[in-house]
Amino acid sequence: MKCCAMKLCRLLCFVLTLPLQLMEVVGLYGMYKRLFPLLAYNITFSYNDKMHKAKRELFRNVVKFASTDGSLRLLEIGCGSGANFKFYPYGCTVICTDPNPHFHKYLRRSMAANTHLTYGDFIVVSGEDMKDVQDESVDVVVCTLVLCSVRNVQRVLQEVRRVLRPGGAFYFLEHVVSDPSTWTYFLQHALEPLWYYLGDGCTITRATWQDLEAAGFSELHIKHIEAPEVTLMIRPHIMGYSIK
Repeated sequence: MKCCAMKLCRLLCFVLTLPLQLMEVVGLYGMYKRLFPLLAYNITFSYNDKMHKAKRELFRNVVKFASTDGSLRLLEIGCGSGANFKFYPYGCTVICTDPNPHFHKYLRRSMAANTHLTYGDFIVVSGEDMKDVQDESVDVVVCTLVLCSVRNVQRVLQEVRRVLRPGGAFYFLEHVVSDPSTWTYFLQHALEPLWYYLGDGCTITRATWQDLEAAGFSELHIKHIEAPEVTLMIRPHIMGYSIK
């Protein structure tokens, strides 16, 4: 019965998204991509407040992956508006990538507010094909709330391994699918068609930890958590880091 109800709710949500699907086909959905960075920028402050402790814990040992000369080159995939900058160690160089060029305006604001960092280029590119980033050129790669919206998680992780130097680390914080026995799981599958469009391609039913386990890193340090006070559909999270 629960499974049938979930499928029915998902179908209803799918019907509700038909106008959005039509907008995507005719090219009008691109207007939302201009609006989404503003929404994401404002949501960032609330999410960072709720996840402050988790992010502090996540990035506490980033500095140990600095190069032998003491420098730390950090590449962030899907940097958005720069929500993570405040958590990065003093003096590291941050290279930002995002497929949405309209984030640049908000990214500059975060850069101005975090002068303890040095910034490289803002590269408009997808995580699946970071051709402008050289092989083994960075010490750390960061990806937070991004693997939910990429088209191919495994391809992104292959690119992460390519650009990381040997011994470098990949840090992640991602919302994931809940346990099948929970009502969260029900809501995630029922509301996903609508959430996908409102979240600019965000998928809420991915078991991303399985992709990380299969990605071929030499070490994987992963922790499953329930994010406090965030929307129920994205409360299950994974966080941690893997080493090339």
